[in-house]
Amino acid sequence: MYSFTFLLWSGGVASARQDEDAAAIDTFIARRAHRERGEEYREARKVVVGDLTHDGAPETVVLYTIEGQGGRNLYVQYLAVFTRQKGKLSALTRAEVGGKSVRSVELTSVEDDAILLETMGYAPKDASCCPSVRGATRYVLSGRTLREQKQGRSQVRHNNYVRCYRVNLCVDRV
Repeated sequence: MYSFTFLLWSGGVASARQDEDAAAIDTFIARRAHRERGEEYREARKVVVGDLTHDGAPETVVLYTIEGQGGRNLYVQYLAVFTRQKGKLSALTRAEVGGKSVRSVELTSVEDDAILLETMGYAPKDASCCPSVRGATRYVLSGRTLREQKQGRSQVRHNNYVRCYRVNLCVDRV
């Protein structure tokens, strides 16, 4: 009887922590989306946990997407790393890792102190909607900065839409 009660109680603690973690991530992303005048594409969010610093304490890595910046038909993908401080998740850093006309990324795992991503890049004749070149990349945490570890030279192009969400006018390629 006592062990059953304990299991229910410990499950409730774990559930409460998960709810707090989700709320911290939601708040962080909502603030970033507000700053970009966009909104999160929530269904694309992916969260993995793993040790990036080799200190035995896992970090939480989140791939999230902000779309519709300023009413435009754009999206940008970001990686964010959260650490646990005083029992609560706290954002450590973030980096832009993909987006429309840049590349599409999918978070796969944290292994060997690195964040592993599968990528889809653009071949010379790909439309901005449809990257077709499969690839992979990895990011490592260096202090409070995420750094991409390049895997050699790439034949993938970035088309003319790259980062146009940062200017007032975007013109379609001809």
